[in-house]
Amino acid sequence: MPVEITWWGHATCTLHDSGVRVLTDPLFARRLGHLRRRRGAPPPPAAAVADLVLVSHLHADHLHMPSLARLAADTRVLVPRGARRALPALRRLAGPRITEVVPGDELSAGPVRVRAVPALHDGRRLPLGPRRSPALGYVVVGEARTYFAGDTGLFDSMAEEVGDIDVALLPVGGWGPYLGPGHLDPGRAAEALARLAPRSALPVHYGTYWPIGMDAVRPHEFHSPGEEFERLAALRAPEVTVHRPVHGETVRLEMAR
Repeated sequence: MPVEITWWGHATCTLHDSGVRVLTDPLFARRLGHLRRRRGAPPPPAAAVADLVLVSHLHADHLHMPSLARLAADTRVLVPRGARRALPALRRLAGPRITEVVPGDELSAGPVRVRAVPALHDGRRLPLGPRRSPALGYVVVGEARTYFAGDTGLFDSMAEEVGDIDVALLPVGGWGPYLGPGHLDPGRAAEALARLAPRSALPVHYGTYWPIGMDAVRPHEFHSPGEEFERLAALRAPEVTVHRPVHGETVRLEMAR
């Protein structure tokens, strides 16, 4: 049975594996604070249909309350431990069932297993306070073993923590002209790919949102990360097949082993 991955933009993907729909970091907005969506239409209502939702960390472009509010009642949502304490609005959210997790936790959604893994990123909900909540990645195991990295930098134990995988969804950029610490740019993402050694990879978290009024400031940081990642991945990890979907495109992967 093929595994299907739809990239809706930024870090929002739908993974359809073993009959289970897994949605990552849902962000359906045209505008978020000082950011506006510059490429790809916002996801259609069907994108909010999921059996399980994975939230990697508390930043507003990954844990977006209006987008979570669009989920159907009883949708299970995994968030980092401490999220409800740090973000009171999450406690008031009606409908979705919130489960807090830390690295190493494993849960099931039908025939699919999900394991939370560490990420190297500041996961706090800024600027709302000092309470810390870990940034996470997730490994989804069904027909494929798919790693959703969330937001992360390179760290020494990445390959060990993630384990054997078939597919990697890796962030390769951001939403502004500069990337701070705890992020992957195309070069670091290609290095991560070489360490993880999956069969396939998709670049995400680039080319969707950009600060209002900054169209002319380092525009290559918006337009080029996916293409640059694909080029560097061919050099650093030539055995990995890189798929570079456009917004809203679905990639079908055959998982015969």
